[in-house]
Amino acid sequence: MAKHIGIVACSAEGAALCYRTICSEAPARMGEHCHPEITMHTIALGEYMAPIRAGDLEKMAGLMLRSAKVLAGAGADFAICPDNTIHEAYEYVIARSPIPWLHIAEVVGQQAKESGFAKLGILGTKYLMAGPVYPKALEKFGIEHQIPGEQDREKIDTIIFTELVNAVFTEESRLYFNEVIAKLKGTGCAAVVLGCTEIPLLVDPDDCSLPILDSTRLLARAALEKALQ
Repeated sequence: MAKHIGIVACSAEGAALCYRTICSEAPARMGEHCHPEITMHTIALGEYMAPIRAGDLEKMAGLMLRSAKVLAGAGADFAICPDNTIHEAYEYVIARSPIPWLHIAEVVGQQAKESGFAKLGILGTKYLMAGPVYPKALEKFGIEHQIPGEQDREKIDTIIFTELVNAVFTEESRLYFNEVIAKLKGTGCAAVVLGCTEIPLLVDPDDCSLPILDSTRLLARAALEKALQ
């Protein structure tokens, strides 16, 4: 019996991609039309934004724990959260959660280590890029990181919150992300982390100057692997 996966959703597009990835990749392991039992609980992104902007980790954690308790009540064996930014509150969550979690940045770090990437560029919300989530996780694997300059961080953040979370994907924004990735390559990065779970819906890995670490799909695959252990 596969374990029951719980998804703590924050933004709809990223959570949907994570869910679809599990469901579409599971049949190769489990048989036609099969995937682990999955329950998703979503508190509106709007409720998360005030504590995100204020850096209120306790309130952020409280929202995440509300979802975790719903998932545990539904029978989930463990939780994943396909949102990188709110992982800043992870330590507040895990100590009180009724079920264990997978940490999205640690999943990415493990894949980077296995791929031999010594330095990663980090893309995501401005809170994620300038925050501690990836520095802490990558330090465990001895991997360096680099973030874009302030102007690029602000523009990326604007694209995420005005376009990507609303399922708006423009060619202009795609090309802009490619330019930022090229800049990161120039600083010695060996690969780039798509650390906002909507970015993979925009960026084409075949059109980038660096290898891509898609945090959304990597988390989904790690969840599938854990469910099948």
